Amino acid sequence: MSGAAAPTALAEPSERVGRAWTASLSLVNGAIWAGWYGPIQILLALQAAELAPTGTAKESVLAWVTGAGAAVSMVANPLFGALSDRTTSRLGRRTPWIVAGVAGGAVALVLLAGARSVAAMAVGWCGVQLTLNAAFAAVTAALPDRVPPGQRGAVGGWLGAAQILGVVAGTGLATAGGGLAGGYRACAAFAVLGALPYVLLHRDLVLPAGRRPAAGPVAVLRGLWISPRRHPDLAWAWLTRFLINLGNALALLYLLYYLRDVLRRPDPGGGVLILTALNGVTLLGTVVVGGIWSDRTGRRKPFVLGAGVIMAAATGLLAGWQTWTGALCAAALLGVGFGVFTSVDLALMTEVLPAAADRAKDLGVINIANSLPQVAAPVLAAPLVHHLGGYRVLYAVAAAIGLVGALLVRRIRGVA
Repeated sequence: MSGAAAPTALAEPSERVGRAWTASLSLVNGAIWAGWYGPIQILLALQAAELAPTGTAKESVLAWVTGAGAAVSMVANPLFGALSDRTTSRLGRRTPWIVAGVAGGAVALVLLAGARSVAAMAVGWCGVQLTLNAAFAAVTAALPDRVPPGQRGAVGGWLGAAQILGVVAGTGLATAGGGLAGGYRACAAFAVLGALPYVLLHRDLVLPAGRRPAAGPVAVLRGLWISPRRHPDLAWAWLTRFLINLGNALALLYLLYYLRDVLRRPDPGGGVLILTALNGVTLLGTVVVGGIWSDRTGRRKPFVLGAGVIMAAATGLLAGWQTWTGALCAAALLGVGFGVFTSVDLALMTEVLPAAADRAKDLGVINIANSLPQVAAPVLAAPLVHHLGGYRVLYAVAAAIGLVGALLVRRIRGVA
């Protein structure tokens, strides 16, 4: 950058954000997660069971569809983040992508409701992932765009609270929608309505055209690579997030089937909703408090480490205590750990970003650590369940992976 003063869109923020801004950004974040997790928790599993060809396991269909969607997510998040970084619209860098992404996601959810084959289901889910990731990349970048470092734990906590409330809302809408079509449409409507307050009430920061990063296809694609050698703290933070999320994804992927086939719950869909709600309650008890506590101490790594250990212990309960009571305890404990992890890890990530001009793209690369586990989890989970010991082994492996991820946070040097 030249010696001229940085435009506001690229400056390190110093003015604390208000409650209204935080609430509206949290709402749109929760709406996006509802659009994802209504399908992931309930609708896709039911649809896979309904559309699975004769002789093909429903678990395999679900794994293939969710894996394809996660693969799209891995590409879409950093790509749309890079495009967002280069947007010079008078509406700002982020708002146009929030609008386009949420609207496109609503359309894709409605189309997914009409899928009548596994191929159509996969195309529909990939469309949902493509569009909602465009919005999510922009929402995530708003944190380092607008929030000073000393407030990011607290704001990250509210975003995390909105995330789990979105998961609960999506699961509830999917359950109460009156069938597949009604569930998908309810999630679509919620996604749109949740984005409106932020889009209509808050002005985004505008990037002057003269300060836009190189926008050619080659420059955009080349910029998606971040060298681990040049930025080792970012690399270790990424690996920590990836492994903890992989353990979590393994634990949640077959939850509906676990309740139905292992615990023999008479209403497995309702059981998923109960576990999700319990998880949400305990998460809400720690997500904001953990972020505020981290801000006040000025430390991030001890919180991420402790949260990862708690999450690994919760997953281990599913392996060693295969009862409904055990599932309830695991859900509650997982919420405690994931609450702290969600808020503090997000704040930590914003503190290892290489450049202000590439915030959304870099966070998009970091968010691959959220989506890649959705690809890897089905590949690992299916053989573990069907050939290598069943659900007990699946959850033991998930706990071990999460624990390794938590321990690796100690390798980060530039953040306390």
